[in-house]
Amino acid sequence: MAVGRKKLFGDIAETVVLIRGAGEQASGVAHRLFRGGFKLCLTEIAEPLAVRREVCYCEAVYDGEKTVEGVTAQRISDPADIDLLWRKGRIPLLVDPDNRIRETLQPQVVIDAILAKRNVGTAMTDAPLVIGLGPGFTAGKDVHIVIETNRGHDLGRLIFNGEAEPNTGVPGDIAGYGIERVLRAPADGIFHDVRAIGDHVTPGDVIAEVEGKPVKAAIAGVVRGLLRDGIRVTEGLKAGDVDPRAKRSACFTISDKARALGGAALEAVLFQLPRQIT
Repeated sequence: MAVGRKKLFGDIAETVVLIRGAGEQASGVAHRLFRGGFKLCLTEIAEPLAVRREVCYCEAVYDGEKTVEGVTAQRISDPADIDLLWRKGRIPLLVDPDNRIRETLQPQVVIDAILAKRNVGTAMTDAPLVIGLGPGFTAGKDVHIVIETNRGHDLGRLIFNGEAEPNTGVPGDIAGYGIERVLRAPADGIFHDVRAIGDHVTPGDVIAEVEGKPVKAAIAGVVRGLLRDGIRVTEGLKAGDVDPRAKRSACFTISDKARALGGAALEAVLFQLPRQIT
């Protein structure tokens, strides 16, 4: 065991972690692992839909780069630029939904943090250590470790055999509110914002609209998350989030859940990867 740990951690900065997805929870994982000293690379789809955009690295797909709590991800199109960004202390992000960069990068760790509630193509043979976040993966079958993503007592627990809890479809409770705090698109069409992330709102305030139909706040609080203006949506899609705690600074910092999942991913890598390579 000691030999394996020495092999990995003799130079932790050379351990490459490839993360599929760059949404809110994936970004929390990336931030924690970057701060832990690992070399990271993120992959995303061409048009990601993020609600908590101020803490999502997938915003770099549209804006070129995104900084979350002092750590910056930058979009690149040429894999040859990955090493350059590593030297600059940045996280490279590629639009690569099929995860083709894996063949070139040969990472020691692959983390599927898409949170699609199903496996969209991750296999245990993708890397020495493969980790899946949430339901849709079976530890010991298609990934080595599953991380529990459901809020509650087991949030962040490492699962070495079996699956995470099934998706409940119910938003997590914040200050006594669940479904009430979530904003949804009222129709198919183009989403247009009326308010901005960080704005204080009261019940009945119009926060956005789709095809002339308003998206209204059901509770008082701050707009913690909101889709990008001009994005195409479908009826019922989650379009925003009102935080009843009304703490504006929380709109721009990593959530407790994302930090927990980041810590769990760091634990999984530190605990399991040395065992995989011995």
